[in-house]
Amino acid sequence: MARRGRDMHHTDPARAGGPDQPGAVTLPALGEGGVTAVLGTIFLEPGGTDECSYPPGDGEAANRLGLEQLAIYERWFADGDAAPLRAPASSLRHRAAPPLSLGILIEGADCILSPADVAWWKDRGVVAIGLAWARQSRYAGGNSTETGLTDLGRAIIPEIDRAGVVHDCSHLSDRSLAELLDLAAGPVMASHSNCRALIGADNQRHLTDAAIRAIAQRGGVIGLNLFSKFLIPGPPTDRRATIDQALAHIEHICSLLGHTRGVGLGSDMDGGFSRDILPEGIDRPRDLERLAEGLSRRGWRDSDIDAFAWGNWARFWRL
Repeated sequence: MARRGRDMHHTDPARAGGPDQPGAVTLPALGEGGVTAVLGTIFLEPGGTDECSYPPGDGEAANRLGLEQLAIYERWFADGDAAPLRAPASSLRHRAAPPLSLGILIEGADCILSPADVAWWKDRGVVAIGLAWARQSRYAGGNSTETGLTDLGRAIIPEIDRAGVVHDCSHLSDRSLAELLDLAAGPVMASHSNCRALIGADNQRHLTDAAIRAIAQRGGVIGLNLFSKFLIPGPPTDRRATIDQALAHIEHICSLLGHTRGVGLGSDMDGGFSRDILPEGIDRPRDLERLAEGLSRRGWRDSDIDAFAWGNWARFWRL
């Protein structure tokens, strides 16, 4: 959103400008909500129409866009607004409150010109890579396609493993995801995905039960997506989901796995839609507590609620 005109230093996300108003996330709002670690995306849309778009297949154009977005995070790091995820404590600035811990997630790998460049991106704060967004990339088919990995996609997977970067399974087509899980040796996650079984439609944006089990069996975590259309069963609607509809996805994942260690908060609160598309009662990060309150009403133990809120991701990222 910073790339698209939102003032990420504004105290009120609803007045911070940019598209998709009213907004839900700024840096001060994250601090107000007690959020201490996040993934910030480098988002690329082949064939789109906004500031994050580029001609499909044009790696050079995607690379320029990726570097522009990377520069925003590097400025935050330099100014002390955030610190790279996994940074050793001695490298953080001494402040009254520690800066936000931020790892960079690349959503759509076309900005990586060559598989050999993965290590360069990792050195600049990239901790996770999704090979495609919804559409076809040079590396893989996204969730709006039926294609799988390309030759370039198969070549980049061992480079991602070698660099110790996480594979993000959100947004991949079923075929791409199956091939990734077969080839990748490193850690996997789904940063912001929900349960296809609860939506009632064969939409590849949501994970099948088999995919949920496969990711969790490799130690991965599924991050709950709070986009209302990804929470409400049946045909797409413009109404806001209820808290209970969000909780249903959490509990479905837990029921499949037989434990609470494989699910966490993914949110996607800054994912290109206004706060009016979030579940009822969640308008900014401080309201995420409503999810914890809902789980408590359903009989969850405090330790399991904490695991969903932060503990499972902290273990995954070794924070």
